[in-house]
Amino acid sequence: QVQLVESGGGLVQPGGSLRLSCAAPGLTLNGYAIGWFRQAPGKEREGVSCISSRTTHTHYAESVKGRFTVSRDNAKDTVNLQMNSLKLEDTAVYYCAAGSWCVGTNIHGQSYWGQGTQVTVSS
Repeated sequence: QVQLVESGGGLVQPGGSLRLSCAAPGLTLNGYAIGWFRQAPGKEREGVSCISSRTTHTHYAESVKGRFTVSRDNAKDTVNLQMNSLKLEDTAVYYCAAGSWCVGTNIHGQSYWGQGTQVTVSS
């Protein structure tokens, strides 16, 4: 069973930056749309960003527009989420998922998920 692997989470102060990375041993991510999601304690999972397969089309939630940037590193076959100007409300477990296509920040089609990486924004 294919499972994605997220990395790069951690503790950061408000206004700081983190870069998350999504990799998938045994899967070529370039052929998939990749979505980033997050779930804070007591809240539903929400879509943060999505990047279409084989293109540079990207989608962002309004809450992260202008602060987060999703991109592909084709040499490493990873998808990165650069998070700048982090806010307290960005604290959550962040997940990546691979699927067939993006519909906004959601992934459609058969999808594979990672186990998540914790991002904590705290002073």
